[in-house]
Amino acid sequence: MPVTPTYPGVYIEELPSAVRTITGVSTSVTAFVGYTTRGPVNVPVTLTSFADYERRFGGLAVTSVVSYAVQQFFLKGGSTAIVVRLASDAVSSFVDVPGSGENKSFTIKSTEEGAWADNLRAAIDPSDTADAFDLRVFDTGGAVRETYSDLSLDPKSPRYAEAVVNQSSTTVRIDVKTDAVFPAYSGTVSRPIAVPLPDGPQEIILTADGKDYTFTLYDADAEDKPATLTELALLLERKIRAADPSKSALAAARVQVRGDRLQTLAGDGTTELTLAGADALGLGSSKHPPAFAFSSGADGTVPKAPEFIGSPDDKTGIHALRDVEDVNLLVLPDIADERFAATRIDVISQAISLCEDKRIFLILDSPASWTTLDRARAGLATFDSVRSDHAALYFPHIRLTDPLTGRLRDFPPSGAIAGVYARTDTERGVWKAPAGTEATLSGVRAFTVPLTDEENGLINPLGLNALRAFPVIGPVVWGARTLAGADRLASQWKYVPVRRLALFLEESLYRGTKWVVFEPNDERLWSQIRLNVGAFLHTLFLQGAFQGTSPREAYFVRCDASTTTQDDINRGVVNVVVGFAPLKPAEFVIIQIEQMAGQLLV
Repeated sequence: MPVTPTYPGVYIEELPSAVRTITGVSTSVTAFVGYTTRGPVNVPVTLTSFADYERRFGGLAVTSVVSYAVQQFFLKGGSTAIVVRLASDAVSSFVDVPGSGENKSFTIKSTEEGAWADNLRAAIDPSDTADAFDLRVFDTGGAVRETYSDLSLDPKSPRYAEAVVNQSSTTVRIDVKTDAVFPAYSGTVSRPIAVPLPDGPQEIILTADGKDYTFTLYDADAEDKPATLTELALLLERKIRAADPSKSALAAARVQVRGDRLQTLAGDGTTELTLAGADALGLGSSKHPPAFAFSSGADGTVPKAPEFIGSPDDKTGIHALRDVEDVNLLVLPDIADERFAATRIDVISQAISLCEDKRIFLILDSPASWTTLDRARAGLATFDSVRSDHAALYFPHIRLTDPLTGRLRDFPPSGAIAGVYARTDTERGVWKAPAGTEATLSGVRAFTVPLTDEENGLINPLGLNALRAFPVIGPVVWGARTLAGADRLASQWKYVPVRRLALFLEESLYRGTKWVVFEPNDERLWSQIRLNVGAFLHTLFLQGAFQGTSPREAYFVRCDASTTTQDDINRGVVNVVVGFAPLKPAEFVIIQIEQMAGQLLV
């Protein structure tokens, strides 16, 4: 800000710089849309490792080719993925928590559809607060997922169960029924026990799985009477465990103090324990399983084309990506299956439309039915209506060892190829073709259709990218053409790296010039734009992104009175013209060799 001098001396004034740095956007964030057995439906989830996928989507599943595609993406060099789960007829698991008598108290439902939630358990425990209860949600392994204390069924309470759980839980939702009754406690729960305890002995009849066990809880001649509920709990637990050490339900049983009550839980998590006798203590006032089991969840099946396409308004299907900013690549492994033979092109057409709107590049798998070169050449005609420069098609499928079965299995290659894209972008830049001897597909055992040079030469001019295997080098990506890259089309976007570099420049400049909006539209603004955009392009030139030996040969930026007329200024428009000379891959290396004739000495 301006300095107001008041005394003789030196004043420092900081001036704003005209330089506004333009940062390059990401180029290899890959979206996977398709069927998984777990996870939120139609919700984009960002992952940075396959371990993240295992936590959110359950890991590999034989019925989910998306799960294998995501694994291959990370194995081949990918770093960030976005997964959108689609599933037909998927159902959430739930449990109705009982109340008194035949009445139900409330329903607990898993937030994500799928049979995975059938492994969840809910335990209702007594609370230290009157007219309240505690809720534990955990899996069958016993790992506690979520715990909520002092919950109430009163909608006016600040601890109203439905509000507290539904606002904070990532695992379950609660639906409290109208006129809900207080929930039944898990396990065997006593009535309130007063201290000091009644005198002994207290004869107990313990029933587990239809078998009775009798023991004396405490006898003044054999052991001291417990002075507190904690001592009583420890004594009762020891007696139950000693009743039958060979039975896990008893040997691992637990007795816990819950306020002024005792809660007895079987060690196996399922057995109901009955405690009779000792009327003065009332140990068996309430009897239920140690936890209430969730059930009725269903994983669903691979969705049909309409579910893949989804709705732009509802943000479903591929349109779930519409509000996601950082997406560069899109993969749809499911549609390579033969069940999509009649609707595949419809899905691809909609996906390409989305990609063109959001500057995304689509990696397509050849159909699984292309089991020979002749079928591939004949089937390629079906893609004529979707020959977009925002997509690339790869053939054939890859053969991998399935980690779940240990046997070889064929998979669509798009996930692995997306990983190669990401690795190439990191090591060389988006302007380098994701193909060649560096584009290795480690772990691939074979291809479903091995190709020779001559056979490769039949499909490359048609815009179909080959996957090849070479001695010593191994399996590699051996093609870098877009779907618009057929020789007959003569497209300027023939090559994948040229199109992706343009998308990178467009998105980077789109985001990096937002500051221009509402600035005074005159030469000062134009010079700033030229400076900032030129600095960004010059950095890329130094990195080897453009053709040419000098900046003048590699790129240009025009923003002046020749691009923005007075009429444009009156309409609030500023025009920036950017040109670049892209590097194009050397597809064909021709080496000419000739003999040198021997020179004659005269």
